[in-house]
Amino acid sequence: MNNFMDHEQQPVLEAVHLHKEFPINQMKLGSRSASVHAVEDTTLALYPGRATALVGESGSGKTTVARMLARVYDPTSGEIRFRGNDVNYKKRGAALRDYRRHIQLVFQDPFSSLNPVHNVRYHLSRPLRVFGHAKNEREVTEQVIELLNKVSLTPAEQFITKYPHQLSGGQRQRVAIARALAARPEVVLADEPVSMLDVSIRLDILNLMERLKIEERLAFLFITHDIASARYFAEDILVMYAGQMVEGGLSDDVIQAPKHPYTQLLLSVAPDPQRVEQVMNEGANDAVPARGEIPSLIRPPQGCRFHPRCPHAMAICKEKVPGRTEVAPGHWTNCFLYDQSEADRKPASFIQADAIHNAKALQKEEAK
Repeated sequence: MNNFMDHEQQPVLEAVHLHKEFPINQMKLGSRSASVHAVEDTTLALYPGRATALVGESGSGKTTVARMLARVYDPTSGEIRFRGNDVNYKKRGAALRDYRRHIQLVFQDPFSSLNPVHNVRYHLSRPLRVFGHAKNEREVTEQVIELLNKVSLTPAEQFITKYPHQLSGGQRQRVAIARALAARPEVVLADEPVSMLDVSIRLDILNLMERLKIEERLAFLFITHDIASARYFAEDILVMYAGQMVEGGLSDDVIQAPKHPYTQLLLSVAPDPQRVEQVMNEGANDAVPARGEIPSLIRPPQGCRFHPRCPHAMAICKEKVPGRTEVAPGHWTNCFLYDQSEADRKPASFIQADAIHNAKALQKEEAK
């Protein structure tokens, strides 16, 4: 993996304080139309040859972030910067097509993302022709075979005439990745690219993307709910909950020293052979209790959105949104357990004591 010093290079794609609301015209709240607050104040940067994982439960806003970056959705507010320049959302037509050539999506379900009436050659030749990379049939054939070889569908001549229903799930996803590569992008937004695949072939697809990331110097945004896959593939991890970022940093830092209670919850339910062995031998399970579900994003909770589920919730968590606190170089979290300036400047020991007291009170209340 690359080290933290790689961040000295310039990001190829940035999101700066992105917000996205989806109006619900048929529903009224008083005199104002209701909206789904899908994404709030999201900032991230993607670097060449480096992967950033966006981790969270379903409904946390991960896919909405990717679709804003791909310009499928326009942000309600905030900025997207490509190669350091602000993206003009009003530009359509040729300007939008040129932008999308550099920013490609790989979708979750490879079967639904491929047209069943067209063969592999058609799927890979379309971007080659649309973006002007191939001028004639000979160039199309040569480049399609090269793309199939890149994604390890060999011998390529046997796959070029096949249809999606003639391929396995892993082979279809390799075709989808090859189609994204056909545009010659700088950024790949991979939205749950292995979650629909058999467990036995997920590692193969992750290794393929790892190789392409290095060989093609691609900037990856890897969207997943599986924090173990995120650690394996990505150098950086961003944790998202109910439309907001709650923690981020180098993958090893976030995994080995998670700070936000939501990150700890995700890790507590991730497969871990050592934890299973400990529970079997000692009968102890230190998993964070999972309470409740992601709140409604039409009427999100006031303050920290995680506080209804958090075992460490304090009074201030229900009133204010926590600011960002850097807990280590490059490792940050949005949590009042570490933000002493907002938590009435209490010493850390008092903050932890408050958290323990609240957790015990909550356990007593739930036991009644």
